Amino acid sequence: MGSLSKHWSRIAVTLIPLVFALLHASGVMKIGVLQRLDDIIYDARLRATMPKTLDERIVIVDIDEKSLAEVGRWPWGRNKLAELVDDLFERQKITLLGFDVVFAEADESSGLKRLRQLAQSELKDQAGFAERLNQLQGVLDYDAAFARSLEKKAVVLGYYFTSDRDGRTSGALPAPVMEKDGLQGRPIKFTSWNGYGSNIDQIAKAAPMAGFFNSITEGDGVVRSIPLIAEYKGQYYESLSMAMFRMLVGLPSVAPGFPQERFINRSYQGLESILLKQGGKTLAVPVDDRVATLVPFRGPGGVNGGSFKYISAADLLAKRIPAGALKDKIVLLGTTAPGLLDLRVTPVGETYPGVETHANVISGLLDGKTFVKPDYAVGFEVVVLLLAGITLAFTLPLLSAPRAVAASVAVIGALVALNFWLYLGSGLVLPLASALVMALTAFALNMSYGYFVESRSKRELANLFGTYVPPELVDEMVKDPDSYSMKATSKELTVMFCDMRGFTKMSEKMEPTQLQELLNGVFSRLTDLIRANRGTIDKYMGDCVMAFWGAPVDTPNHAHLATKTAMEMANAIRKVNEEHRAKGLPEIGIGIGLNTGTMCVGDMGSDIRRSYTVIGDSVNLGSRLEGLSKAYGVDIVVSESTRKLAPDFAWQELDKVRVKGKEQAVSIFWPMAPADRLEKPHADELKVWGALLKAYRSQDWDQADVHLLNLQRMNAKKYLYELYAERVASMRLLPFDPEWDGATNFETK
Repeated sequence: MGSLSKHWSRIAVTLIPLVFALLHASGVMKIGVLQRLDDIIYDARLRATMPKTLDERIVIVDIDEKSLAEVGRWPWGRNKLAELVDDLFERQKITLLGFDVVFAEADESSGLKRLRQLAQSELKDQAGFAERLNQLQGVLDYDAAFARSLEKKAVVLGYYFTSDRDGRTSGALPAPVMEKDGLQGRPIKFTSWNGYGSNIDQIAKAAPMAGFFNSITEGDGVVRSIPLIAEYKGQYYESLSMAMFRMLVGLPSVAPGFPQERFINRSYQGLESILLKQGGKTLAVPVDDRVATLVPFRGPGGVNGGSFKYISAADLLAKRIPAGALKDKIVLLGTTAPGLLDLRVTPVGETYPGVETHANVISGLLDGKTFVKPDYAVGFEVVVLLLAGITLAFTLPLLSAPRAVAASVAVIGALVALNFWLYLGSGLVLPLASALVMALTAFALNMSYGYFVESRSKRELANLFGTYVPPELVDEMVKDPDSYSMKATSKELTVMFCDMRGFTKMSEKMEPTQLQELLNGVFSRLTDLIRANRGTIDKYMGDCVMAFWGAPVDTPNHAHLATKTAMEMANAIRKVNEEHRAKGLPEIGIGIGLNTGTMCVGDMGSDIRRSYTVIGDSVNLGSRLEGLSKAYGVDIVVSESTRKLAPDFAWQELDKVRVKGKEQAVSIFWPMAPADRLEKPHADELKVWGALLKAYRSQDWDQADVHLLNLQRMNAKKYLYELYAERVASMRLLPFDPEWDGATNFETK
């Protein structure tokens, strides 16, 4: 939660696309481009998953250009259609015939109407004319002939609904398939029209089963769905494809299918499916909020599309198709001739035969594979948006750029996978565009904010601290730049002063450039050791370097790291001296002082020049301790406060001292080695040394001399033991002083 609170502004920016996506999904602010993108995604997915196989159950009898050329322009005489129907049922033995055409006017092409007028006017006195006309009436009445061919056959006629200003109607509608009472008063959004064009009474009575062949054209002019049930003046009628399917399965009754209340709130007013009930069995056909189904296109469509077999109507009339070739087939009569205006723009083709859309729906119903955008798609979209958007908003600000890319790809992949799984597994067409655009925009905004806002502060931080702090510490700091600043603050730190001795003598014998090169080389080695141990370089002062540990990045073990660094620096100088001896150069010495305490750290200086540094009494003491290293013949002098925080080393107490400017005496120490690597002779030496200090501070000079003799036998070259031998010798000359605290006073810096 702490990390998230630091990125609240970045989280808020990342949530902006989620807000707009939710407004779109809920319908408060429809974004047209998202709807168009959803259509594009649906169309692409449909084309990618089409089976592109031939459905041999369904055949399309095509009134094509060839048929118009051979038989004549449309509409043909109903005697030709009667001949075609008889051939299909009697010679070809088909199972079902559906008409994707309407017979809205009487057929007067035989001239029967004119002959009747003549029989009652100019030719009424013509002997035998009226009698002969009566004899020929059965042959010349093409509508009656067509009606006789339809009677008692598995035929479904087609008709259409219209919406115009006058609400004109023609022909006879079939009986409605569903009563309004069954809707329980729910405001279902049926596709509705105010007019229709249907078949003439004589034909409608001969084949009472009929269905409308209207499709739904979306805002972009593309036909993607067909209503299965439509409303006209409070009555509910079925589509051509639904009527043909019902006839194939035994004409089950039609009822509305509502969601089960244990899953959906009672206030939900939508329709989930169309229920086909027969003999105790129920088949549910899913529908969308318009009581429509998406056309399950099998392929690109047309004569060469490979989804359905096309047969020219002319070939049937000319008996060029072998008898029984269409046995048990489901036949749809329609047209692909451009002049008859039954070509549609669909997701799979811009000149798609309208008759084939019905063939696809029938095929899908037979296979139980229909696709529908359910009425609860809005709720699904909102839930998915919330889950994906909140996940991205609260995750991306915490991740590096590569991981943010991976997380975004994972979220987008999950959205696409879920959407495709529901599409392929359950036939559900659910919105995807808003979630994809939201995820991509959230990622883009998050990365942009990170680069232009947060990265700027990180770059500024790196520029500020890069010259003081090791790169690895800068890397840690830029992860949370708000936690670091140049503002002065008081903290417990460990400070180091390191002075190199011998350069003054060397400067007398070397050219300035040679001395510069040598000094820079030594400083580079020491600086690398400081930075490798998480130290911050404060400044270089001539042949002295100042550093500290514990800021700007909190380092709990700052005393340990400072001590470790000091010992490594002393070893590095020994190696430098080995190189100098080999080159005939003078050796250099080193003096290091370490102290731990509360210091003021921050950006300090004048308006002209400032630096990130530490100040305070604890800093001054560290400087004084560095100066004492020469007095005790050691390379490192450490205060007691540092020693207490670095118990992993074996320490030799050097003395109690009272430095200039400090009234309180402090104990000072020298790190001999890591505690786990202290050799036995040195451990024995420390025991004797401890006994010496005890005798020294109690002014027992005889006992002190004994211990000093033992120490000098153990380590005869150690200057510290010579120093204390001189002190004991001089102190013997003084009387016992009960006020003496054993401390040594240093009045110089």
